[in-house]
Amino acid sequence: MTNGDSATPRHVHVPSQHTRVVFSWLSIFPLVTLGMTAMSRIGPIGGWPIWLRALLLTVVVVPTSMYLVVPRLLVIPAQWSRRRVRRDSHPTPAEESAPA
Repeated sequence: MTNGDSATPRHVHVPSQHTRVVFSWLSIFPLVTLGMTAMSRIGPIGGWPIWLRALLLTVVVVPTSMYLVVPRLLVIPAQWSRRRVRRDSHPTPAEESAPA
C-alpha cells in the first residue's frame, strides 16, 4: 500500500441490521415528535391535509435523521466494539505471569 497506508488491514465494525433499526428508530421518533409539535403550533400548517403535513414532515425528518443523527448514534456500538476488541487482545495480569 502507498501514501502511508499500513499494510495491515483494519477491522471495520459494521453494526447488525437490528442495531441499525433500533438506532434509526431512536433518531426518527424524537424528530417526528418535535416536528409534529412544531407543525401544530404553526397556524397555517395545522390546517393542511394530513398527507401534505406528513410529506413536509418526512422531507425534513428523514434526511436529518439519516445524514446527521444516525451516523452519530452508530458511533456508540463502534466504540463498544473497539473496547471489546482491545480488552480481548490484551492478556490479563494472570495470563502475563503464567509460565509458558
